[in-house]
Amino acid sequence: MVWAVVPAAGSGARMQSATPKQYLPLAGKTVLEHTLAALFSVERITGVVVAIADADSAWPVVADTFTGKRLEQVAGGEQRCHSVLHALTYLSGHAGDDDWVLVHDAARPCVRPADIDVLIDTLVAATDGGLLGVPVCDTMKRVAATGGVTATVDRQGLWHALTPQLFRLGQLRAALQQGIAAGISLTDEASAMEAAGYTPRMVEGHRDNIKITVASDLALAAHYLENRDT
Repeated sequence: MVWAVVPAAGSGARMQSATPKQYLPLAGKTVLEHTLAALFSVERITGVVVAIADADSAWPVVADTFTGKRLEQVAGGEQRCHSVLHALTYLSGHAGDDDWVLVHDAARPCVRPADIDVLIDTLVAATDGGLLGVPVCDTMKRVAATGGVTATVDRQGLWHALTPQLFRLGQLRAALQQGIAAGISLTDEASAMEAAGYTPRMVEGHRDNIKITVASDLALAAHYLENRDT
Protein backbone atom coordinates (compact mmCIF):
# COMPACT_ATOMS: atom_id res chain seq x y z
CA MET A 1 0.00 0.00 0.00
CA VAL A 2 0.96 3.63 -0.51
CA TRP A 3 -0.10 6.26 2.01
CA ALA A 4 0.37 10.00 1.69
CA VAL A 5 1.44 12.36 4.48
CA VAL A 6 1.06 16.14 4.20
CA PRO A 7 2.72 18.30 6.87
CA ALA A 8 0.49 21.39 7.03
CA ALA A 9 1.15 22.90 10.45
CA GLY A 10 3.42 25.73 9.34
CA SER A 11 2.57 29.41 9.60
CA GLY A 12 4.29 30.46 6.36
CA ALA A 13 5.99 33.48 7.93
CA ARG A 14 7.83 34.41 4.72
CA MET A 15 4.50 35.09 3.01
CA GLN A 16 3.98 38.03 5.40
CA SER A 17 0.31 37.08 5.62
CA ALA A 18 -1.96 36.53 8.59
CA THR A 19 -3.30 33.47 6.77
CA PRO A 20 -1.03 30.39 6.65
CA LYS A 21 0.07 29.87 3.06
CA GLN A 22 -1.66 26.49 2.75
CA TYR A 23 -5.00 28.29 3.13
CA LEU A 24 -4.38 31.17 0.76
CA PRO A 25 -6.74 31.38 -2.24
CA LEU A 26 -5.43 29.94 -5.50
CA ALA A 27 -7.41 29.47 -8.72
CA GLY A 28 -10.76 29.17 -6.96
CA LYS A 29 -9.61 26.95 -4.09
CA THR A 30 -7.12 27.06 -1.26
CA VAL A 31 -3.53 25.96 -1.86
CA LEU A 32 -4.09 22.91 0.35
CA GLU A 33 -7.23 21.87 -1.54
CA HIS A 34 -5.29 21.77 -4.80
CA THR A 35 -2.55 19.73 -3.12
CA LEU A 36 -4.97 17.19 -1.65
CA ALA A 37 -6.93 16.94 -4.90
CA ALA A 38 -3.73 16.03 -6.76
CA LEU A 39 -2.92 13.30 -4.24
CA PHE A 40 -6.42 11.83 -4.24
CA SER A 41 -6.36 11.66 -8.04
CA VAL A 42 -3.61 9.02 -7.80
CA GLU A 43 -5.48 5.72 -7.55
CA ARG A 44 -2.70 3.86 -5.76
CA ILE A 45 -2.78 6.21 -2.76
CA THR A 46 -4.78 4.44 -0.05
CA GLY A 47 -5.36 7.49 2.13
CA VAL A 48 -3.92 10.83 3.19
CA VAL A 49 -2.84 11.94 6.67
CA VAL A 50 -2.55 15.69 7.23
CA ALA A 51 -0.64 17.14 10.18
CA ILE A 52 -2.22 20.43 11.27
CA ALA A 53 -1.55 23.00 13.95
CA ASP A 54 -3.56 23.18 17.16
CA ALA A 55 -6.64 25.38 16.95
CA ASP A 56 -6.52 25.40 13.15
CA SER A 57 -9.96 26.78 12.36
CA ALA A 58 -9.53 26.64 8.58
CA TRP A 59 -8.86 22.90 8.38
CA PRO A 60 -12.45 21.64 8.96
CA VAL A 61 -13.67 23.66 5.97
CA VAL A 62 -11.03 22.10 3.73
CA ALA A 63 -11.65 18.61 5.12
CA ASP A 64 -15.37 18.90 4.35
CA THR A 65 -14.59 19.26 0.65
CA PHE A 66 -13.12 15.74 0.68
CA THR A 67 -16.01 13.96 2.34
CA GLY A 68 -15.97 10.31 1.34
CA LYS A 69 -12.19 10.24 0.91
CA ARG A 70 -9.89 8.50 3.35
CA LEU A 71 -8.55 11.67 4.94
CA GLU A 72 -7.12 11.62 8.47
CA GLN A 73 -5.64 14.34 10.66
CA VAL A 74 -2.98 14.37 13.35
CA ALA A 75 -1.47 17.12 15.47
CA GLY A 76 1.42 18.93 13.89
CA GLY A 77 4.78 19.37 15.57
CA GLU A 78 7.28 22.12 16.23
CA GLN A 79 9.03 21.52 12.91
CA ARG A 80 8.24 19.69 9.69
CA CYS A 81 10.13 16.58 10.79
CA HIS A 82 8.06 16.36 13.99
CA SER A 83 4.80 16.72 12.04
CA VAL A 84 5.80 13.94 9.66
CA LEU A 85 6.84 11.72 12.56
CA HIS A 86 3.46 12.27 14.25
CA ALA A 87 1.74 11.17 11.04
CA LEU A 88 3.98 8.10 10.72
CA THR A 89 3.30 7.14 14.33
CA TYR A 90 -0.42 7.31 13.59
CA LEU A 91 -0.02 5.26 10.43
CA SER A 92 1.92 2.60 12.32
CA GLY A 93 -1.41 1.52 13.79
CA HIS A 94 -3.01 1.18 10.35
CA ALA A 95 -0.22 0.05 8.04
CA GLY A 96 2.82 -2.21 7.99
CA ASP A 97 6.43 -1.13 8.23
CA ASP A 98 7.01 -2.23 4.63
CA ASP A 99 4.17 -0.10 3.28
CA TRP A 100 5.18 3.02 1.37
CA VAL A 101 4.65 6.56 2.61
CA LEU A 102 4.57 9.47 0.17
CA VAL A 103 5.39 12.76 1.96
CA HIS A 104 4.33 15.89 0.10
CA ASP A 105 4.52 19.58 0.95
CA ALA A 106 1.16 21.23 1.60
CA ALA A 107 2.40 24.23 -0.37
CA ARG A 108 3.18 22.35 -3.59
CA PRO A 109 -0.26 22.50 -5.25
CA CYS A 110 1.03 22.08 -8.82
CA VAL A 111 2.45 18.58 -8.49
CA ARG A 112 1.46 16.45 -11.46
CA PRO A 113 -0.32 13.18 -10.60
CA ALA A 114 1.56 11.62 -13.53
CA ASP A 115 4.86 12.49 -11.81
CA ILE A 116 3.65 10.79 -8.64
CA ASP A 117 2.86 7.67 -10.67
CA VAL A 118 6.34 7.75 -12.20
CA LEU A 119 7.87 8.11 -8.73
CA ILE A 120 5.95 5.10 -7.44
CA ASP A 121 6.69 3.00 -10.53
CA THR A 122 10.40 3.79 -10.29
CA LEU A 123 10.79 3.11 -6.59
CA VAL A 124 8.52 0.16 -5.77
CA ALA A 125 11.40 -2.23 -6.39
CA ALA A 126 13.92 -0.06 -4.52
CA THR A 127 14.92 -0.57 -0.92
CA ASP A 128 16.01 2.97 -0.04
CA GLY A 129 13.16 5.00 -1.56
CA GLY A 130 13.63 8.33 -3.25
CA LEU A 131 12.20 11.67 -4.27
CA LEU A 132 11.19 13.89 -7.15
CA GLY A 133 13.67 16.52 -8.26
CA VAL A 134 14.96 18.53 -11.20
CA PRO A 135 18.57 19.12 -12.27
CA VAL A 136 20.09 22.51 -11.49
CA CYS A 137 20.39 24.49 -14.74
CA ASP A 138 21.52 27.90 -13.42
CA THR A 139 25.04 28.92 -12.52
CA MET A 140 25.44 28.31 -8.79
CA LYS A 141 27.24 30.82 -6.53
CA ARG A 142 28.35 30.52 -2.92
CA VAL A 143 27.74 33.82 -1.11
CA ALA A 144 29.13 35.11 2.19
CA ALA A 145 26.99 36.72 4.89
CA THR A 146 28.10 40.11 3.58
CA GLY A 147 26.56 39.35 0.19
CA GLY A 148 29.83 38.91 -1.63
CA VAL A 149 30.30 35.96 -3.98
CA THR A 150 33.03 33.64 -2.68
CA ALA A 151 32.89 30.87 -5.28
CA THR A 152 31.15 29.49 -8.34
CA VAL A 153 29.93 26.00 -7.56
CA ASP A 154 30.11 23.22 -10.12
CA ARG A 155 26.47 22.36 -10.86
CA GLN A 156 27.32 18.91 -12.27
CA GLY A 157 25.28 16.41 -10.28
CA LEU A 158 23.31 19.08 -8.39
CA TRP A 159 19.53 18.76 -8.24
CA HIS A 160 16.68 20.73 -6.70
CA ALA A 161 14.92 18.42 -4.23
CA LEU A 162 11.14 18.47 -4.59
CA THR A 163 8.31 16.46 -3.10
CA PRO A 164 6.71 13.95 -2.97
CA GLN A 165 9.38 11.85 -1.32
CA LEU A 166 8.63 8.13 -1.06
CA PHE A 167 10.00 5.79 1.61
CA ARG A 168 8.99 2.69 3.53
CA LEU A 169 7.07 3.53 6.67
CA GLY A 170 9.29 1.69 9.16
CA GLN A 171 12.55 2.92 7.68
CA LEU A 172 11.46 6.55 7.53
CA ARG A 173 9.98 6.52 11.04
CA ALA A 174 13.23 5.14 12.48
CA ALA A 175 15.37 7.57 10.45
CA LEU A 176 13.37 10.58 11.67
CA GLN A 177 13.51 9.39 15.28
CA GLN A 178 17.27 8.93 15.06
CA GLY A 179 17.85 12.25 13.31
CA ILE A 180 15.73 14.23 15.76
CA ALA A 181 17.42 12.56 18.75
CA ALA A 182 20.84 13.41 17.31
CA GLY A 183 19.89 17.05 16.72
CA ILE A 184 20.47 16.82 12.96
CA SER A 185 18.94 19.50 10.76
CA LEU A 186 16.33 17.57 8.78
CA THR A 187 15.10 19.78 5.97
CA ASP A 188 13.29 16.94 4.22
CA GLU A 189 12.69 13.22 4.59
CA ALA A 190 15.56 12.34 2.25
CA SER A 191 18.01 14.10 4.57
CA ALA A 192 16.84 11.90 7.45
CA MET A 193 17.28 8.79 5.32
CA GLU A 194 20.73 9.91 4.17
CA ALA A 195 21.81 10.47 7.78
CA ALA A 196 20.61 6.94 8.60
CA GLY A 197 22.85 5.48 5.89
CA TYR A 198 20.38 5.06 3.04
CA THR A 199 20.86 6.24 -0.54
CA PRO A 200 17.58 7.75 -1.81
CA ARG A 201 17.13 7.73 -5.57
CA MET A 202 16.41 10.96 -7.44
CA VAL A 203 13.56 10.76 -9.97
CA GLU A 204 13.16 13.61 -12.43
CA GLY A 205 9.90 15.51 -12.23
CA HIS A 206 8.62 18.77 -13.74
CA ARG A 207 9.78 22.27 -12.88
CA ASP A 208 6.23 23.53 -12.42
CA ASN A 209 6.05 21.59 -9.13
CA ILE A 210 6.88 24.81 -7.28
CA LYS A 211 6.59 25.47 -3.57
CA ILE A 212 4.52 28.47 -2.49
CA THR A 213 7.00 30.46 -0.42
CA VAL A 214 6.57 34.16 -1.25
CA ALA A 215 3.57 36.10 -2.51
CA SER A 216 4.69 36.14 -6.14
CA ASP A 217 4.62 32.33 -6.20
CA LEU A 218 0.81 32.39 -6.06
CA ALA A 219 0.49 34.06 -9.46
CA LEU A 220 2.96 31.62 -10.97
CA ALA A 221 1.14 28.63 -9.47
CA ALA A 222 -2.18 29.95 -10.77
CA HIS A 223 -0.68 30.24 -14.24
CA TYR A 224 0.58 26.65 -14.13
CA LEU A 225 -2.72 25.27 -12.87
CA GLU A 226 -4.90 27.21 -15.29
CA ASN A 227 -2.76 26.30 -18.30
CA ARG A 228 -1.95 22.70 -17.37
CA ASP A 229 -4.20 21.20 -20.04
CA THR A 230 -2.88 23.47 -22.78
